[in-house]
Amino acid sequence: MEAADLSAAAEALALQVDLLQLPPEIPAPGAPALSVVLDRLFAHWLTLPDTVALVGCLVQKAKASGGGGGGGGGGGGGAAGAAVGPGSAMLPSMMMQGGAAVPPLSPRSPRLSRRPSGVGTGGQSNRSASPLRPTTARAVKEVIPQFYFQDGRPPTYELKKQCIAIVDQLFAGHSNGLRIQEFRLVTRELCKLPSFFTTVLFGKIDKENTGFVTRDAFIDFWLNSNMVTMDVATQVFIILKQKNQDFLTKEDFKPVLRDLLDNHPGLEFLKSTPEFQERYAETVVYRIFYCLSRIGGGHLTLRELKRGNLIDALRHADDEEDINKVLKYFSYEHFYVIYCKFWELDTDHDFFIDKENLIKYGNHALTYRIVDRIFSEVPRKFTSKVEGKMGYEDFVHFILSEEDKSSEPSQEYWFRCIDVDGNGILTHNELQFFFEEQFHRMECMAQEPVLFEDILCQLIDMIGPENETFFTLKDFRRCKLSGHFFNILFNLNKFMAFEARDPFLIRQMREEPSLTDWDRFARREYIRLAMEEDGEDASNASGDVWDESLESPF
Repeated sequence: MEAADLSAAAEALALQVDLLQLPPEIPAPGAPALSVVLDRLFAHWLTLPDTVALVGCLVQKAKASGGGGGGGGGGGGGAAGAAVGPGSAMLPSMMMQGGAAVPPLSPRSPRLSRRPSGVGTGGQSNRSASPLRPTTARAVKEVIPQFYFQDGRPPTYELKKQCIAIVDQLFAGHSNGLRIQEFRLVTRELCKLPSFFTTVLFGKIDKENTGFVTRDAFIDFWLNSNMVTMDVATQVFIILKQKNQDFLTKEDFKPVLRDLLDNHPGLEFLKSTPEFQERYAETVVYRIFYCLSRIGGGHLTLRELKRGNLIDALRHADDEEDINKVLKYFSYEHFYVIYCKFWELDTDHDFFIDKENLIKYGNHALTYRIVDRIFSEVPRKFTSKVEGKMGYEDFVHFILSEEDKSSEPSQEYWFRCIDVDGNGILTHNELQFFFEEQFHRMECMAQEPVLFEDILCQLIDMIGPENETFFTLKDFRRCKLSGHFFNILFNLNKFMAFEARDPFLIRQMREEPSLTDWDRFARREYIRLAMEEDGEDASNASGDVWDESLESPF
């Protein structure tokens, strides 16, 4: 049996050599003619009945797949190629009978399918013949349209055509161009900007100060520089900022506020008092930077402008005749409250406030420790440039933070005050340090004092910090009761009001939930100040003359 198996193996080897058209090996001198033996074995294998049936079947398959004039050659090649398969498949089983085991080959890795050129038979690349590569042509790459334009996305043909038609209509009959008052219609109707941007936009186009804006100059600025396709915040930013700057300063807003004061019907009464026009404009700008400028340093970036609500407030101010209904930034009543509060504290009227002045704020509501932290300039550096003195801009930041402690700028302001070591967290020891003065004041006022341990549990329940051993600024961002947290520590009047649960305030919050704490405070104070002003006017009706510049800001 072993001799027969060897003969069959020899026949298979001879078949492979013949079919692959390999050159016959030249036997060594004196060695038997192996080719003769293999030929005999192959002839014997072909006479076997199973072989005849197998070869006939393979020939039929080869003819069916080959086709054409090459059917015979294809059939012969197919039979021979198929004969190699069975012959080679017989080898492992025969070798197993002899006691040798051949493990199967592992599946080809996809990384090995990409052979470098020159690897394979004859030194030619086999990449095209790899079974893992598609035989179809390479797909055409998808063309991604351009999505970034350094100077803004250019307007489409239809948009440009439509815009030019409106420009021609607005500039019709003005061959020399439009004057600034005539240009207001262009600002509002074509550019879709608030009308009090007319002055600054006019100046951007009329660079030579001719007093006219021509049709071609406007098209060059608005269309050719792609301003028409930008969002409103970007348009405002580009119009207001100075050349070669990537931020806005307080000075950049002055032309807009000047235009607003000159043309808004709700501010017409201020034209008789130019000094208070300037104070109103300053206060509006200070409020804008307080709410929007998170980086600080007197700069307002495009990102901050987009994230804020200034654009909506500008449009509201342009559409609303009553400026006091524009609660964001522009309300005159809000300015009146801020300025009068500052005037009340500034007893010597040198336009500066010291510690002793600020401690009187809110009927001595604040503790000395928190006032010391404010004047140490921890929450914010003073702009007054006078040591130990707070200027008007510094006071605006203070009063906005004090009267609405739930806003993000206010949370940052007071967080820095309480964070004595400046490590970014509020520990229990820091909280206790500021509450000690509150505890002493409650004792002096014959109020039932609350132990700090009880207060600490209340603070933790109120804020719900991620880690109960300390508080972070992120914890206050997630809580609507952050204002009460700070009032408990350093504002006794508001602490007691919160504990008493004033029903009037609760009803007011329910009826007008859209109003902020600052809005409610400003409304109450304006009514109070107006009543006091009316009372003073009545008492002075006898004809006594007094100097308004020294006794009242208005």
